[in-house]
Amino acid sequence: MKVIVQRVLKASVKIDSKIYSSIENGILALIGITDQDNEHTIEWVSNKLVNLRIFNDENSKMNLSLKDTDGELLLIPNFTLYGELKKGFRPNFMASAKPGISEPIFNNTVENLKIKLPNKVKTGIFGADMKVELINDGPVTVIIEK
Repeated sequence: MKVIVQRVLKASVKIDSKIYSSIENGILALIGITDQDNEHTIEWVSNKLVNLRIFNDENSKMNLSLKDTDGELLLIPNFTLYGELKKGFRPNFMASAKPGISEPIFNNTVENLKIKLPNKVKTGIFGADMKVELINDGPVTVIIEK
């Protein structure tokens, strides 16, 4: 699993020109899934997202997590994170898991995170054409990969 994590002041996802989900002060996470991902991967990544210390404390040092700040989390499935570009100019997505594998893993990740962050987790829709807007705070952007 590969996750692009962006600390945001706000973020939203539109589907069919309508806002489907939105958050304030938190993390926008784009999630790519491979065939090797499993329950262990879900737990590891979920723990990282909830406890990642990328929010400023009273001394302006990145020392606080989503749990510490009561922040929100917007999860967006994104198979293109595993786009391979070693040859040519068109990405090869062979490393990205097929929808029959990746959708249940994404859904299980969402459910795992909802337990860890009750009422703070929002999502896009798997397989939908989504338009994501965000105000990146910092900017702070990190990659989690397992």
